Amino acid sequence: MRSLIFNPFSGAAGDMILGCTLNLGADRDNVKELIEASAPVSVDIKEVVKKGIKATDVKINVPEREHSRTYPELVDSIKEAKLPSRVETSALDIFLKMAKAEASVHGVDDLEKLHFHEVGQSDALADVIGSSAAIHSLGCDSVYCTPINVGSGIIECAHGTLPVPAPATLEVLSKGKLYFRGGNEQKELLTPTGAAILSHFARPVETFPQGRVISIGYGAGDAELSGPNVFQGVISELDSCLIPDMIEVLETNADDVSGEVLGNLFEELLAMGARDVAIIPATMKKGRPAHIIKVIAKPEDSVKLARKIIIETGSLGVRVMPARHRLMAARNIEMLKFELEGQMYESAVKIARDSEGILLNISAEFEDCKKIAKTSGIPVKEVMRKAEEVARKEFQHSQGQHKT
Repeated sequence: MRSLIFNPFSGAAGDMILGCTLNLGADRDNVKELIEASAPVSVDIKEVVKKGIKATDVKINVPEREHSRTYPELVDSIKEAKLPSRVETSALDIFLKMAKAEASVHGVDDLEKLHFHEVGQSDALADVIGSSAAIHSLGCDSVYCTPINVGSGIIECAHGTLPVPAPATLEVLSKGKLYFRGGNEQKELLTPTGAAILSHFARPVETFPQGRVISIGYGAGDAELSGPNVFQGVISELDSCLIPDMIEVLETNADDVSGEVLGNLFEELLAMGARDVAIIPATMKKGRPAHIIKVIAKPEDSVKLARKIIIETGSLGVRVMPARHRLMAARNIEMLKFELEGQMYESAVKIARDSEGILLNISAEFEDCKKIAKTSGIPVKEVMRKAEEVARKEFQHSQGQHKT
């Protein structure tokens, strides 16, 4: 699987992302022509060296006097540009993310009345359109982003003095579930435009997925920092066609807790978003019987799940294993009709595929099969076997057509 991995160790801005993707091999002439046909700007592209690292520097030249746009005006500008459909869809979604973030921060209920300032200029429009076109042209199957260095300190903007990351940027990060960290630089290193582009295209990962590097690119930032102000991108052939995902494992020991309480906790944790729950019998000191409660969770859900465990069990603490990179199959549920002893039945089946669409596994939904078994009098294991057999015949031929 060919993947694009962004590594924003020095932050991210629209022009940096654009420079990086051009450096990775996106067609410069085509992207430049598309930008200049879509916005009242001219584009200069050159190579520079930033603290020892060669990078592509993109300068968007805008008119000297330019009014900031409302959100509807930006939408109209994008639609009037007659962009390729994928590029238009991406550009509209990126600006929608920024619009929702600005509206949330400023308490604006109607996006039609939202007025952009910094991100309503032609250079932001050019960055978004150019980055979208360049990323799509690279033809990667998936895009990932490691934790973003947002910088630190305070900034001056149209709304006054604000902390880093700026409220609108933080809102975009939150909605996109991207990982980020503060840096030593007393400066804003992540712009709202950069955050929105990454949020649209990339899935968050804590570390680089394992694979074979095909090419590396760098986009230059404007500011002079203590280190190289560049945005890094890597095109990699991943070792497997499984999908990287981030989890944390919560664990605690519980004694003197009844089976009824544990059973209820099991169901409540799953309802609250736990990916999996295991309760394992154990023996503690002095031979006391106990249970180990182990929960697999997304990092953003860990705190609320740990609190629930403590409240329900009386435990004084929950261990959180360091977040690790895991590989998983893409899963979807399909409804399947099949014949059993002359009668037609319907059951959900879970289909697992890799990122290339190759079928890995099929499993019938137990609750559906249990109902069929009760109605038909056929053992549930036979119902499940028949459902999975029919499903494999039906879905095997379409493998390779379900890319994630």
